[in-house]
Amino acid sequence: MFLRLLSDLQWRAANLKWRRMTCSWRSTSSTAEPYPVSLPAQAQVVICGGGIMGTSVAYHLSKMGWKDIVLLEQGRLAAGTTRFCAGIVSTARHVSIELKMADYSNKLYQQLEQETGVKTGYMKTGSISLAQTQDRLISLKRIASSLNVMGIPCEIITPKQVAQLHPLINIHDLVGAMYVPEDALVSSANVSLALATAASRNGVQIHEKTSVSHVSVQKGRVTAVETDRGQIQCQYFVNCAGQWAYELGHSGEEPVNIPLHACEHFYLLTHPLKEPLASNLPTIVDPDGRIYIRNWQGGILSGGFEKNPKPLFTEGRNQLEIHNLQEDWDHFEPLLSALLRRMPDLEALQIMQLVNCPESFTPDMRCIMGESPTVRGYFVLAGMNSAGISYGGGAGKYLAEWMVNGYPSENVWPLDLKRFGALQSSRTFLRHRVMEVMPLMCDLKVPRWDFQTGRQLRTSPLYDRLDAQGARWMEKHGFERVKYFVPPGKDLLDLDQSKTFYKPDWFDIVGSEVKCCKEAVCVIDMSSFTKFEISSTGDEALESLQYLFSNDLDVPVGHVVHTGMLNEKGGYENDCSIARLSKRSFFMISPTDQQVHCWAWLKNRLPDDSNLTMEDVTWKYTALNLIGPRAVDVLSELSYAPITPEHFPSLFCKEMSVGYANGIRVMSITHTGEPGFMLYIPIEYALHVYNEVMNMGQKYGIRNAGYYALRSLRIEKFFAFWGQDLDAFTTPMECGREFQVKLEKGMQFVGQEALLEQKQNGVYKRFTMFILEDHDTDMDLWPWWGEPIFRNGRYVGKTTSSAYSYTLERHVCLGFVQHFDEKTGEELVVTTDFINQGEYEIDIAGQRFQAKAKLYPFSSLFTHRRRKDEEELSGYQRE
Repeated sequence: MFLRLLSDLQWRAANLKWRRMTCSWRSTSSTAEPYPVSLPAQAQVVICGGGIMGTSVAYHLSKMGWKDIVLLEQGRLAAGTTRFCAGIVSTARHVSIELKMADYSNKLYQQLEQETGVKTGYMKTGSISLAQTQDRLISLKRIASSLNVMGIPCEIITPKQVAQLHPLINIHDLVGAMYVPEDALVSSANVSLALATAASRNGVQIHEKTSVSHVSVQKGRVTAVETDRGQIQCQYFVNCAGQWAYELGHSGEEPVNIPLHACEHFYLLTHPLKEPLASNLPTIVDPDGRIYIRNWQGGILSGGFEKNPKPLFTEGRNQLEIHNLQEDWDHFEPLLSALLRRMPDLEALQIMQLVNCPESFTPDMRCIMGESPTVRGYFVLAGMNSAGISYGGGAGKYLAEWMVNGYPSENVWPLDLKRFGALQSSRTFLRHRVMEVMPLMCDLKVPRWDFQTGRQLRTSPLYDRLDAQGARWMEKHGFERVKYFVPPGKDLLDLDQSKTFYKPDWFDIVGSEVKCCKEAVCVIDMSSFTKFEISSTGDEALESLQYLFSNDLDVPVGHVVHTGMLNEKGGYENDCSIARLSKRSFFMISPTDQQVHCWAWLKNRLPDDSNLTMEDVTWKYTALNLIGPRAVDVLSELSYAPITPEHFPSLFCKEMSVGYANGIRVMSITHTGEPGFMLYIPIEYALHVYNEVMNMGQKYGIRNAGYYALRSLRIEKFFAFWGQDLDAFTTPMECGREFQVKLEKGMQFVGQEALLEQKQNGVYKRFTMFILEDHDTDMDLWPWWGEPIFRNGRYVGKTTSSAYSYTLERHVCLGFVQHFDEKTGEELVVTTDFINQGEYEIDIAGQRFQAKAKLYPFSSLFTHRRRKDEEELSGYQRE
């Protein structure tokens, strides 16, 4: 009880100080109250939520020049989860965009007190992440490599160095650690109040004790916000409601799905030690022990992420302000034991209180930001997965940029709300998934790990048949996809549980699938592809697609065009293949996780014309990829139709019969560079066609294959993948795809001006293939993605994809190379000579390996001639 009173007193004092400061400032503008008593009738932006996210968005919008902003808080500022935040600002993140957000936040908080006069409690303490195993140390080394090349000081240290930095830490079971000296501590509530103070000075109106009931929508756009104090007409609404964001999203006239769910989060606070801990003592993160430890007023604040989390608040916004939830010492006991093992001298320390507060988690452990795919002007920033204070500054900045400029300054696709569909908003799904997600906050992140909950949600009609044949599954956008097939006699359980940064147990299995793709014929179920049909009664479909896509779609019926859907900067919003089914009808195939994003992008830009229709037909077709030199024999025998290159050229599409099934859309592409066909089969025929293909293919050595084989094939052929290699900041000119752009197709298209400028002036980054030369596949750490690239000893970029090439018997990495002036740091044009004349190394967890750079098109690396290189690049994006 004493702690609750102390916490309340501190928070109330800070809140009162903010009110007085705001009131004092406003008094110079003849306004006696810290905010107007009545709500304005209209505003440009209404923000819901007065925690760290809402105040950060308001702060950054006002800094960027927007003034007509209203921030609403149902209780008092910073009275929600922000008030109970542990206040640790950590930049040690696996995902690049999260690392950048945290780094910006740290720098912002460092100067915020001077800017606003509000004490934020900022203290640069540094952080130490401990490793009890070699695999954990490898994981930390990978993070350290990313931090160092971004200019964030970081080093891998020994257990003895840990003891020197933090004398109370037990180091007997450690193998090493990572030290980040510029990580910091803050008072989260005070940071939020400081942001609110600055925003208020810049003209933002802040109203506490004002609840939002729903958002009004007309013709798919935000028009007004209904509150318990009246209506505010607005153009933009920002949902920063934290754990209530889900309910608020569903309370509108047009529901907005925001998949997050709260769990109870525990940490304890102690009385000061006899010798109070120094305020600048480093924060300790012990992921193997599942705990974190920081100094708190001379004592300890320690919490963690238990293996058996407790979800809460399944429905209803039942608290205006967050109060300490019920203590549960039995539940916290494993974390307390881990704390006492790590700091044995605490045995006699007096515990003050166990704090229990809600934290919101998302289905994939990444936060949610961006514009709703269904409601224009409705933006979201929520679901911080217990890292709200680390991300708060950067997340608010990127969202403000998104609103003001139409796009953020960095690639935020990994955090975009549109990466989710409505299917991830099931309450049951979220409850079960967050019970897995919360423990994963501390679990070792090895390559190619998969979530175990919320599975078998979207499946192909062939799922049971493939599963019975040894399919091992992964999940993408809720869809089950095959990784590889375990041959009879292999230990299935052992393969499922293999976790390593080195050569994986499935190496030989995938190798045999790749070999079959090259020498015989394989079948890969690729039904998860996003598939749209766009048609019109007149020429509206063609004219609209010509404007929205960079390649020329005015091709003869039956032809397939590979093209990009670009933004105004020339960057890829989508990478797809489009078949012209008839004069006025088109069939579009996109990556799996593009289903929501691509639909929203097209819907918002296609003309509102009753003669033009777009339908999502993803669920209507099962897609089978028939890969290999004998694919033509299998299909010929099943269709009784000539499948020779003369009758069925590359990049061609026709409807034909396969077995007894009619109306199968067959395309002469495989998305790998290997010969073969894609079969788009109405789902009612899927099992029949699959059986026919497998039976007929027996004499040609047919077998099943999975996406790991596909990945190896596409990377060794230099094929890029949207969402990993390609993004909204990557143009066709930067990745060797000029031939997929028709600058002179007779009409203007989105991104054309940016591409013309690049064609004239050159590009500042270049997509490059790297073949590792001194790397031992059996003994050395593998590259997976995100490894730093060095040219002549200088950092020039990061890998975006990596795979073992069974053809080259080497690891292949893809990534972008940039060129900076060594003296001024100015960004320079990347020329072919610059790429070819450098000596390259790839940094894998701190160890550098020599690599040979290749540009596309490149001289043949293979013993056989590739089939129509440039045409077969139509398969770039499929993974």
